[in-house]
Amino acid sequence: MNIEASGATGWRRLAAVATVATYLLIILGGIVRITGSGLGCGDDWPLCNGKLIPPMDLPTLIEYGHRLLAAGVGLLVVALVIWAWRRRTEAPWRPLARLSLWALIVYAIQAMLGAVTVWLELPPWSVVLHLGTAMALLALLLIGALGRDPSSTSSAAGPSGHVRMAWLLTGLAAVVVLLGALVANLGAASACQGFPLCNGRWLPDPNWRIHLHWMHRLAAYVLVIGTVALPWTMARARAGSGKGVPTAWLAAAAAVGQLVVAAAMVLQLLPDGLRALHVALGAAVFAALFAHAWLAGGRGLDGLE
Repeated sequence: MNIEASGATGWRRLAAVATVATYLLIILGGIVRITGSGLGCGDDWPLCNGKLIPPMDLPTLIEYGHRLLAAGVGLLVVALVIWAWRRRTEAPWRPLARLSLWALIVYAIQAMLGAVTVWLELPPWSVVLHLGTAMALLALLLIGALGRDPSSTSSAAGPSGHVRMAWLLTGLAAVVVLLGALVANLGAASACQGFPLCNGRWLPDPNWRIHLHWMHRLAAYVLVIGTVALPWTMARARAGSGKGVPTAWLAAAAAVGQLVVAAAMVLQLLPDGLRALHVALGAAVFAALFAHAWLAGGRGLDGLE
């Protein structure tokens, strides 16, 4: 299906806005953690320190801003659902209705996990699940934002081996991001000193925090190598749509940037600015890889029916 042909260009643009807002929400969530603002509103939810608009200090402002952005994402998702479901009896709109409904379900789960995280005063397991559902929402909204069905041309899909590689890298990117969240929330961020080795060794000391951090790094190294190779494998096969190839290069650039930022972050003893950039680039790698895998696989909104 071609979204433009169905008259749903406005819906696609709104999905793109929701995608960007969700990406920013993930970054702001990382800033909440980095600045220690997770309980800036106390253990209240949906109120903030017992009030709808509380007195603001910096931690409260950061957490309150995160909640406001989350509410804005929710409103955008609800708007997508209403827009698509009002026309769901028309064949081109059926996949849009299903997609938007799934996005709403995932958003509801993500919001509830946010509430549980606050009520339980930031247990690592709920923080990581909260991030994971935010990434799932980002992926769903990306499908809508991509809009046009790349399978409308015979050259849209990449070779099957390349597509499998793209999906494997997308899954690995999600694992790396979630492992990074565990590293940060379990106090393992400083467990490995130096770069690229861990405390100067390939086989670091047997300590669970060191091993968790090292596992995150090793997975990230594999991800960077595979993502940098991705555009070359597609170019070598002389396959891929006009949309698919740029996403591969975008993912490769983000992965290299992520590696550089990670090295600087470790060598400079975890400055907050680099930690926030690390979160932003990690989400960008995942989003770019997901977009590329979806497009290179010749997947479009028709695949949701």
